[in-house]
Amino acid sequence: MHMALARLHGGPLDGQILPLDDIDQETLIVPYSETQIIYRRDGVPTRTGADDGPTEVSFRFVESEDGISPSDD
Repeated sequence: MHMALARLHGGPLDGQILPLDDIDQETLIVPYSETQIIYRRDGVPTRTGADDGPTEVSFRFVESEDGISPSDD
């Protein structure tokens, strides 16, 4: 089985890369502090060849359950 990674964009986990269980997954719900944050698939998988490393799927920040807003500190 070819490994797949989720690359997160925006929100409190911007830039993070997480293992992706299912390459067809549309939404990621990730625990964060006391709440959960939601990222939604944003585009098609990249690096899908046999010899170019793990497949990557971009996910864009949508919302958090408790309304976390990124700080500008």
